[in-house]
Amino acid sequence: MKPLFSLIVVLMALTCLGAGSAHAENADRDKPMNAESDALVYDDLKQTSVFTGNVVITKGSIIIRGERVDVMQDPEGYQQAVSIAAPGKLAYYRKKRDGLDEFIEGEGERIEYDSKQDLVKFIRNAVMRRYNGAVLADESTGSQINYDNKTDVFTVDGGPQNRSVSNPSGRVRTLLSPRIAASAAGGPVPAPPAPPAVLRASPAIGADKK
Repeated sequence: MKPLFSLIVVLMALTCLGAGSAHAENADRDKPMNAESDALVYDDLKQTSVFTGNVVITKGSIIIRGERVDVMQDPEGYQQAVSIAAPGKLAYYRKKRDGLDEFIEGEGERIEYDSKQDLVKFIRNAVMRRYNGAVLADESTGSQINYDNKTDVFTVDGGPQNRSVSNPSGRVRTLLSPRIAASAAGGPVPAPPAPPAVLRASPAIGADKK
């Protein structure tokens, strides 16, 4: 059995990740990276790290898991991570949406994360879910899903690569739930609609006059 290496990578260059942006959704980009794996090959000259064997990487609220994860850092200090699943399994990604009790979670045979663009791609057998707390709100499946963390916009591609026993057509499948009402989020509760007026017959109508 391979020895389990626990690696905490805290690079000074990470402090510049997203330094020019004040948007709350970029907070994770400024956090140090923690990685745990069975083995690591690090190249200081090329600024690359190759983690293999039950890899778990965390960066703020971001969690990335896979059998192999390659991490590359560009001269500006931004990082790109590629997570590859073991045969027959799926790589995993999860991130909390800042300021909301919501989580974005996704799986795919391959996951690519770009911290500079704040973009994540789920490739082959892709699935992405949005949780409101612990409750599943949205779910999409396709051959590839691209999710932009900055804008909360995502695209889903179908096609032959997405065909399976449960989905022989390979078409994109999506479940979208209504957004939470203001009252559920602690806002003002709207007044209930007024009951319909009840009309009563007048005893004088239709009665014989004397």
